[in-house]
Amino acid sequence: MKKVVGPSSVEDGTAPAGPPTSESGTAPTNPTPISPPQQDSGVNQSAADPSAPQTAQRQRKRVTSLPPVITEISQVIVPSATVGAGAAAAGALIGAVSAIVRSERIVSFSTVTAIQWFTLGSSYYGARHLAFKAYGGHEDMTAFDKVKASGIAGGFAGMMGGLLRGPRNVVPGLIVWSLLGAGGQAVGGALSGRNFGTKYLASKWSPVTPLTDRQYEKMLEEKLLKLDAEIAILNDNIQEIRGRK
Repeated sequence: MKKVVGPSSVEDGTAPAGPPTSESGTAPTNPTPISPPQQDSGVNQSAADPSAPQTAQRQRKRVTSLPPVITEISQVIVPSATVGAGAAAAGALIGAVSAIVRSERIVSFSTVTAIQWFTLGSSYYGARHLAFKAYGGHEDMTAFDKVKASGIAGGFAGMMGGLLRGPRNVVPGLIVWSLLGAGGQAVGGALSGRNFGTKYLASKWSPVTPLTDRQYEKMLEEKLLKLDAEIAILNDNIQEIRGRK
């Protein structure tokens, strides 16, 4: 039996040059150490901290959500600006026609008219919206409440329009546009309550006639009877022609 020489045993006083050998003379193979799998730090952090998704969600809400005051203001400004833009377009067209009739400068005259109409339209719509909201909403308002709200909105619009034309026009504009707003709302409410459209359709001046469901059903039944009679006459004619052949 040969003695196994290790790195710590020295026979001749010198350290062996190579690794320890066995009886067969081959060096034993050392197993490679296996390191544990490394995980992503982000996954570990999110798994270790269950409140991380909630924190991220709160941060997103903090960035995307707006304060209630800004939301309410935008709900008034955006529709008012849209109505004002439509009024400005109509004002520019009317201003251009008026400039041609008066032999004025078309661009300047139509621009001034568009600015005035934009101010009137946007201020009236915004003030009316706020007044309706102050009275409790469109559904909870009476007809007289709507007249008052429209009068207030008309007065505010007239005041804003008067400021564009000079301080002397503020009070006359406020009075005139208050009357126009209240009067227009009163007339519109009266016409809508009396079903003016239905009465016009039922009058002799209307080119069409409104029909109830029963009247329309009866008209269809009469047409079906006429169609059945025509089909019966055609069948009789066909039978007569076949009999002659």
